[in-house]
Amino acid sequence: MLLNLHSYFSLRFGTLSLLDLISGMRAGGYDTAVLTDINNSSGSLDFIKMGREAGLNLLAGMEFRDGDQLCFVAIAKNEQGFREINEYRTKLNMENRATPECAPEFEQVFVIYPFSRIKTFQLRDFEYIGIRPSERTRAKLLERKLLDRCVILAPVSFRKADYTLHRQLRAIDNNLLISQLEREQVAAEDEVFVAKIKLMQLFSELPQLLANTNRILGQCSFSFDFTSVKNKATFTDNSYNDKQLLHKYCMEGFAIRYGRKDGIAADRIRRELKIIENLRFSSYFLITDDICRHARSRSFHYVGRGSGANSAVAYCLGITDVDPIALNLPFERFLNPKRKSPPDFDVDFSWNERDKMYAYIFNRYQAGHTALMGAMSTFRSRSILRELGKVYGLPKAEIDRLVHEPEHMLNKNEVTNTILSVYNRMADFPNQRTIHASGILISEEPLACYSAMDNPPKGLPTMQFDMYVAEDIGFEKFDILSQRGIGHIKDCRTIVRENLGVVIDTDNPKRFFEDDNIAAQLRSANTIGCFYVESPAMRQLLTKLRCDDYLTLVAASSIIRPGVASSGMMGEYIRRHHDPSTVVYPHPVFKEQLEETYGVMVYQEDVMKIANAYGGLDMADADVLRRMMSGKYRSKDHLIEIEDKFFSNCKTKGYDEKISREIWRQMESFAGYSFNKAHSASYAVESYQSLFLKTYYPLEFMVAVLNNYGGFYNRKVYVNEARVSGGTICLPCVNRSVFNTSIQGKDIYLGFDCLQNLEGKLAHRIISERERDGIYQSLQDFVKRTHAGLEQVVILIRVGALRFTGIGKKELLWEAHLLMSRHKPAVVGMALFETESRKPILPALEEDILEDYYDEMELIGFCVTGTLFDLAKSDYRGDMPSRELHLHEGQIVRVVGDFVCEKFVKTKHGDQMKFGTFLDAGGHFFDTVHFPQTLVKYPLRGAGIYLVEGKVIVEYGCPSIEVVRCAKMPLKPDPRSE
Repeated sequence: MLLNLHSYFSLRFGTLSLLDLISGMRAGGYDTAVLTDINNSSGSLDFIKMGREAGLNLLAGMEFRDGDQLCFVAIAKNEQGFREINEYRTKLNMENRATPECAPEFEQVFVIYPFSRIKTFQLRDFEYIGIRPSERTRAKLLERKLLDRCVILAPVSFRKADYTLHRQLRAIDNNLLISQLEREQVAAEDEVFVAKIKLMQLFSELPQLLANTNRILGQCSFSFDFTSVKNKATFTDNSYNDKQLLHKYCMEGFAIRYGRKDGIAADRIRRELKIIENLRFSSYFLITDDICRHARSRSFHYVGRGSGANSAVAYCLGITDVDPIALNLPFERFLNPKRKSPPDFDVDFSWNERDKMYAYIFNRYQAGHTALMGAMSTFRSRSILRELGKVYGLPKAEIDRLVHEPEHMLNKNEVTNTILSVYNRMADFPNQRTIHASGILISEEPLACYSAMDNPPKGLPTMQFDMYVAEDIGFEKFDILSQRGIGHIKDCRTIVRENLGVVIDTDNPKRFFEDDNIAAQLRSANTIGCFYVESPAMRQLLTKLRCDDYLTLVAASSIIRPGVASSGMMGEYIRRHHDPSTVVYPHPVFKEQLEETYGVMVYQEDVMKIANAYGGLDMADADVLRRMMSGKYRSKDHLIEIEDKFFSNCKTKGYDEKISREIWRQMESFAGYSFNKAHSASYAVESYQSLFLKTYYPLEFMVAVLNNYGGFYNRKVYVNEARVSGGTICLPCVNRSVFNTSIQGKDIYLGFDCLQNLEGKLAHRIISERERDGIYQSLQDFVKRTHAGLEQVVILIRVGALRFTGIGKKELLWEAHLLMSRHKPAVVGMALFETESRKPILPALEEDILEDYYDEMELIGFCVTGTLFDLAKSDYRGDMPSRELHLHEGQIVRVVGDFVCEKFVKTKHGDQMKFGTFLDAGGHFFDTVHFPQTLVKYPLRGAGIYLVEGKVIVEYGCPSIEVVRCAKMPLKPDPRSE
């Protein structure tokens, strides 16, 4: 009989989880209640499912508010009513409308208005007035006919002890000091669970209300089916036609991928198609295929990856470029009859083409049946302290101290004690609904059957629940991701065609696996700009493995992950890779199952293999175990059950418990962070496509990287890579440059987009005016045609963009100031100057190259015509170039480097150490290790030239410097300020 429960999905209002609500109901003696979170139904289906498991009758509804004002509470009589509520909330959200005071003409919904509205309008048959316990005295004075339309409304929003937390959440939501909260912005203190027997006693003198409340609840029931698949049931509107079409497309691809005479592949595909048909996944494959076909029709490069790459059918359809038969990837990892959770395809598109793919999908598939997947951000550690610190008016310095030095004596006061008292309670509370990084739902029934939808900045309807709820109720999402690496590949092909007249193709990447030049490129770790293999850690791993083939790269893509690395097994894999004879398997099962990876669990599939072959779990349980260990499964009880089964089986088999415990530890470590093999194989395919372009078209490739705004490193590193690869780097030029970076032969012109303070509109106007009326002839001609203001002209002069005039920058600056002080820019379309002005006669002005360097540093962020080394006061560049470090193993050396990046790592004792990456004077990389004691005395302080002294360590051919001491080298003074 509780009509108005709020969970913590009533964001920044409620404080109770769904489990808290169920516990409160049980403790209070209730068997029926309605979850009516504020303006959302995020938790409704989860709540109903939990209620069934707990033997409770839980119902769904929603509280409609306009800001802080309660308008009405809607309670669904059934699934149709739930859909009506969600459709109405979605309509308001998508139209950006405030909630009106009066509910719409619902058909299967009860509506309850607050007591204050009792005489404002005539109630319809489905509408009632809610009387709170605090309002019952006034309710006794109502006429009989009005009492007949009243029900008990006893909202629950928090525990009694959580009222302070509720007020804090309201202050955060309203961005106010807690002392500034108005009465209407917070809930009444009595919005807590009251025992059912006590609530009935409170309303004993108003029996009509109790009867009305029980009557409307008695008319509500919710029989939602959690087991059926909710995705669009068919692609062609007919299951048989789906089956035929999928077979047709698959056979066409089979002939291309394998040839019609490959019996092994034919058997595999027949088996997969049978499983797909039996599990009714034909439409899921066909919709994914449709998305990929559209991408190909528009020449959009994409990469299909994830567990979907375990499917030979997906390979034949062109969804992925990974051959699962060649890699011995089991289809069952993606889809098997025992799998309880649905699979999904991950398809990556270029960052600047994904929105076009979204547009296609939302136009192609029925409105109301297609939406982005929602997600939920939560309050976490530091953010809790900062948010609470602000609502209590703490100065930033005090908040910083509370965050970074929680034990500091100055933190011991009434305010901070209040903050810390709710810290643990607030941890992981839902904070804001957001958008899942990539998921899309395409449903058979209207999506409003499952939740309301939000209208986030993307302007596309977004579900109010997350991927875990979607999975629980039977959805398979379509993951449409974006990444810049794909933009590198696509744009490079275009740039090569325009600059060299060569048409290249990166499809059918198997041919790249056998290319000796690409193998040499990979072995040398010359991979800057290449997807997934350009980071310092990955380049070091490639060097240590002497990686020059596809299968080793597939393994490297997985063992670089934190779980494998932190367990020490990455180092063990490298050692065994170089000398397989040293491998000692902890049990014969490891040799049988993991000989390919020298007994190391490299892939998620390896966890399944060992759980099955060593721990005696069937493959279904092994897959569930893998999912739970990787955080993709929410039932901890199930994990405990499977863990008990694992160790029970091990004991029955007579295994040493110590060995079994160590194997379980390794499984936990790997499952949490390693990729499945298909995922690693997909990444490696894309890496090879990038490597092909970098090997044969290095300049065009680096231009593509710059135009997709880089990857792991900042822009300076990619410009340096282009220079080292033989390109001539040119500053922006108003007569040569376009908006982004371009290449003409070997001349690489930086675009106007690299200028930090240049207006975008002016940049595009410079280009369009030049294309229309030809190149600019002089400064006056440029100003006259572009109508650029003085400040913008000064930027262009200082960066050298008007060097075509042949006049020095200082003279141009004088000319610009004299010219533009006499003439104000005219409105576009009017002549600025009737005649060319007479140029001033100036004395010879001194030029200093250092001024150019500092101008470039200021306007672009780094030196272009030189390097940071040209600014160093000292000419000393170290004992040797970094490429000779490996010849000095064990020696103390001194090297000068331009700081690139750093990585923080905590030691086992909790101390902080760093790994550094630098460029030497020749533009080549070297890596440093900074142990805690050294780091304290000689810290890295960001960008600059450093003199590094340390011991050369060489591991499997990969050199690094264990730093003894280091310091920034002074730069020459800026002559512009003298």
